[in-house]
Amino acid sequence: MTSSSRVLVTGADGFIGSHLVEDLLKAGYQVRAFCLYNSLGSWGWLDSLPLTLKAELDVELGDIRDAQSVRNAMRGCSQVFHLAALIAIPYSYVAPSSYIDTNIHGTLNVVQAARDLGVQRVIHTSTSETYGTAQFVPITEDHPLVGQSPYAASKIGADQIALSYWRSFETPVTVLRPFNTYGPRQSARAVIPTIISQIAAGHRQIRLGALSPTRDFNYVSDTCAAFLAVAASDEALGLVINAASQFEISIGDTAALIAEVMNAQVEIITDEQRLRPEASEVNRLFGDNTRLRELAGWQPVYGGREGFRRGLERTVEWFSEPANLSRYRPGAYTV
Repeated sequence: MTSSSRVLVTGADGFIGSHLVEDLLKAGYQVRAFCLYNSLGSWGWLDSLPLTLKAELDVELGDIRDAQSVRNAMRGCSQVFHLAALIAIPYSYVAPSSYIDTNIHGTLNVVQAARDLGVQRVIHTSTSETYGTAQFVPITEDHPLVGQSPYAASKIGADQIALSYWRSFETPVTVLRPFNTYGPRQSARAVIPTIISQIAAGHRQIRLGALSPTRDFNYVSDTCAAFLAVAASDEALGLVINAASQFEISIGDTAALIAEVMNAQVEIITDEQRLRPEASEVNRLFGDNTRLRELAGWQPVYGGREGFRRGLERTVEWFSEPANLSRYRPGAYTV
């Protein structure tokens, strides 16, 4: 893929999608951004991009669940970065069928259109939640898949649909499996924005769910770099590839590190409504990034504890801007 190619990014209006669009534009790519149709004509987080970048964007509003909408958006594109998905785990307990429609059927629409239109590459976005609680660490791509939430189950299904098109029709698919991405613009349903936004709003009693689970956090620019690296690697076709920092930290220690970065003394309060059902909680995620390093030459810039701290500092800086913080409801729990 050359920088003169037109690429499609589904879910471009979301957290990771908007950052990926921004990085692609800065790298010289022609980008068509597929955003969820809404009556306001909003481009989601793309509305916050600098005017110079927005002027370069080709934006299409539609719905990943609609096959014709997807096909129209994909026409004329050489490559697809498929990020459109429902991702909130708590809401998947409330409205599981919407996750099947969006994540599985939506992915089917993407790979079918890609097959019909002769697209050169589809990068399908998975999630480390498909592994469930680690049965061994670091978690390689050969780890068993365990759907501990309806969300995780829907993503396992979506991944398998994407890979089945590679096996059945040689549709050029790669499944990129990011571990826990964080950074500016992330929804406050995720733990790091939840902590930062509460502290930035002046709260000193921080309401959280379980503190013992561990996560492997990726700063968003590292995740975006993984997308670009995989897109440039022919050896990645037909494979599942982890994007992991290969650094493990508990939620409790993450909260303490954020408080340290923000120079705040805080007390953690367990909020029962933020706890997952016991058998649904993923207690440990710690990924192996060997395949991504060897196939695509990727290395996390924000790796290890020192890199994690630097990523948190950048995230705190963004959330501390009053205009950004005003978009959130610190302390409120929204599934």
